[in-house]
Amino acid sequence: MANIKSAKKRILVNKTKADRNKAIKSGVKTSVKKVYTAIEAGDKAAAQAALLAATSTIDKAATKGVYHKNTASRKVSRLSKAVNQMA
Repeated sequence: MANIKSAKKRILVNKTKADRNKAIKSGVKTSVKKVYTAIEAGDKAAAQAALLAATSTIDKAATKGVYHKNTASRKVSRLSKAVNQMA
């Protein structure tokens, strides 16, 4: 355990940031899962609606620095491609 006051503060701040990042990443995973669930069900309208929500969630995560912008772009691209390839 840290003895220096600034080190103790860093531990607390890092824990807070890690919890926030974990919550945001979890939200992204959930929204991505909803898109793939709609694709597997064959419901194109639901998949497109879920894609819109997932894109928004991913972009917000990238804006907050949880994901790198290229990672966010790649995730959105793969989701869009999956929805567009539906029959």
